[in-house]
Amino acid sequence: MMNRIRWLWLVFVLLLAACGNPGPASPDPTPSPAATLTPTPIPETPETVAAAFLTAWEQGDTDRMYALLSPAVQAALSPETFAARYRSSVQTATVLTATATLQAVLQDGLRAQAAAHLSWETALVGTLVTDTVISLVAQGGHWWVEGSGDLIWPGLGEANYFYMDHKIPARANIYDRDGLALAAEGKIVTVGVVPERIKDEGGVLSVLSHLTGLAPEQVRARYTGRPTSWWSPVADIPAQVAVDNADLLLNTPGIEAREKPGRVYWGDGIALHIVGWVGLISAEEAETYRRMGYRGDEWVGVAGLEKWGEPYLAGRHGGTLYLMAPNGQTIAVLARQDAAPSRAIYTTLNREFQQRVESLLGDRRGAIVVLDVHTGAVLAMASGPTFNQNIFIGPGSAPERAAVLSHPDRPLFNRATQGTYPTGSVFKIVTMAAGLERAGLSATSPFFCPGFWEGLGAAYRKACWKAHGNITLKDALTASCNTTFYTVGQMLDRIDSDLLPAFGRAFGLGLPTGLIGVPEVSGLIPDPTWKQATYGIPWTPGDAVNLAIGQGDLLVTPLQIARMMAAVANGGTLYRPYVVARIAAGVNEPEVVFGPQVVGTLPVSPENLAVIREALFGVTTAPIGTATHRFLGMSIPVAGKTGTAETPGINAQPHSWFVGYAPADNPQIAFAVVVENAGEGSTVAAPMARQVVEAYFGLPITPLPAEALPTPTPGP
Repeated sequence: MMNRIRWLWLVFVLLLAACGNPGPASPDPTPSPAATLTPTPIPETPETVAAAFLTAWEQGDTDRMYALLSPAVQAALSPETFAARYRSSVQTATVLTATATLQAVLQDGLRAQAAAHLSWETALVGTLVTDTVISLVAQGGHWWVEGSGDLIWPGLGEANYFYMDHKIPARANIYDRDGLALAAEGKIVTVGVVPERIKDEGGVLSVLSHLTGLAPEQVRARYTGRPTSWWSPVADIPAQVAVDNADLLLNTPGIEAREKPGRVYWGDGIALHIVGWVGLISAEEAETYRRMGYRGDEWVGVAGLEKWGEPYLAGRHGGTLYLMAPNGQTIAVLARQDAAPSRAIYTTLNREFQQRVESLLGDRRGAIVVLDVHTGAVLAMASGPTFNQNIFIGPGSAPERAAVLSHPDRPLFNRATQGTYPTGSVFKIVTMAAGLERAGLSATSPFFCPGFWEGLGAAYRKACWKAHGNITLKDALTASCNTTFYTVGQMLDRIDSDLLPAFGRAFGLGLPTGLIGVPEVSGLIPDPTWKQATYGIPWTPGDAVNLAIGQGDLLVTPLQIARMMAAVANGGTLYRPYVVARIAAGVNEPEVVFGPQVVGTLPVSPENLAVIREALFGVTTAPIGTATHRFLGMSIPVAGKTGTAETPGINAQPHSWFVGYAPADNPQIAFAVVVENAGEGSTVAAPMARQVVEAYFGLPITPLPAEALPTPTPGP
């Protein structure tokens, strides 16, 4: 066949050289109506028919291609068979785009030959090019294309086929900052079929469907059409599933299992919302991955860094495309592309510290974030409740997966970056900064707290949790005096209703932090424009008063608050948090290093920031501090702020916050701890924050007081 094409191509070249560029052949002057199988409309010259066929070939329009085939070919070949063969060929060859150029047409009476140049751009093996000759015949007053398989690609003929031998690099590991594995390659078993050994196909399909979770017809499709003596892989299963079903694998003729490296997560799973997990390619994403050169049965990242880092962790797939005879013999090697090794990802996490933080949070609904105050590096990030992401590796964990997916506390939801909460009194840090900078206040500005506030009239009385009496602004932050901050909020609103919201955003709240690799949400800093657009009503002083103590429509993420506290601790620099430290070098690709990135500066003078820091240190040390009793005897000085955030709902418990940094006199870490519907910040979050600091600095962990112990809930 290939010799015939080359011979005809030589004839075309010689004829064109001798005759110049001939015009198109004249159409039949007296076309007769076609009796059967007449496409509408069909061009009436061999040139236009060949051009129409090649256009359909470029577009993958199998219906149009089939309509141009001769009646004899159509009688012997169904449109479904032709379309299936075309789709199988282009999918096997990983075709992305097709290009066809009609070179010349030679007509001899009722027959013609069209020379064309074909090109396939593939995902896996580069560009395939060939020259071909298309035969046409005039019948019933119309020109038709003859042939079938060779029209898809020369050499396919009536029964030959393509086979792609995929070369898939081992998936690279994800490490902590010290090179300890968080996600690594373990043992995964590939189950496959040797068709000629099958004695009971129904039994084989039943067993493999049970082990892989694939439908029987999907299992059959994995080995149908390949030589019966070949081992055809069907799917990967975890090594433990293979061990548990060893009798089935060994005693079902036709099934053969082979071991290979596979994905496992350290311990019982760790940093799952950062590391993520892998899964089989979904039906919705199958075409996307096919166009990237994937075979279709690989495990790919579906969450976290596994998903974000897929191009690095998976490497570049390679393969060899063969033209095969029906008996399984190789006719030709059409193209080959070497695979490129995968590249490991190193995170900013410390594996031991991350595990400790996760254990401190336990199965509570909440989050803990710990950042390096001088770089923005994420040192630990936990969201609860948690689960073991190893359950996503294979079908043997279906019950556990179902339990996680249906759990009412939504364990897959990353509360550290996607959970949004009112801050309660934590926002008083922002309000104090705005008051010091823009309202003419100082650390010693006097206020009076009778235990309530009536700044908007007696009908709008608001309570303070305690009657503080005469108190300064600095002490009001330490003691978390609501009355003082209601007044400050009202003062700021009188100056400019956008002033306090603008300060909130300048502290990094209500905005994405820019963390890469982990999805996050913005939250919300309400302001007059937003309220008018959302509710159709104007902003009022009451909105500013609520915002001043972190209530109302305010919503932030724990990551945003941790970053804010890092900026307070380091002198005012807002860093973009980052969790990817570096990506290992590849073949001809340098190492990619991530590092500190400054994205803003707090709008606070050094003198006023020092006042705020002194007040925050008093929260854990001063007699009036709201968390002093939680940090007694602490050898590492801690600065922080409690927050008790009211939530909607009848009898709903508030969210418990404690945020801060340590050591207070030489900050290294900043942190945010929030526990949903757990009560006051000093009751639950503050004792947990103490444990976080102790874990980081290697101190003995102080047991939680009885009131801070979690209420037992069913685990996922």
